[in-house]
Amino acid sequence: MSHQTIPVTLALIARIPAEGITDFRAYEDAVLPLLPEFNGRLERRLRSSDGRIEIHIVRFVSEVDFQNYRSDPRRTAQACLLDKSSARLEVLRMADV
Repeated sequence: MSHQTIPVTLALIARIPAEGITDFRAYEDAVLPLLPEFNGRLERRLRSSDGRIEIHIVRFVSEVDFQNYRSDPRRTAQACLLDKSSARLEVLRMADV
């Protein structure tokens, strides 16, 4: 298996202030549908009962796919919504065990 085809698995933890939930969800609605175009998949999406914490497990076929997703202009154009939400994000690279 070449380096480019090693899957990338990410755990995203988003902590969203109550006043930012609407903007955060608008951001997600815009960017999550792009994942399949970059060989990405949202494997799991969890949300706390108050909507202020979300955890996503996302997998990409390769690092190249992940980087292409991150740099896609349709995604980066939505960054203002993420900024406006004031969400604090933690992205962790994970491995299956």
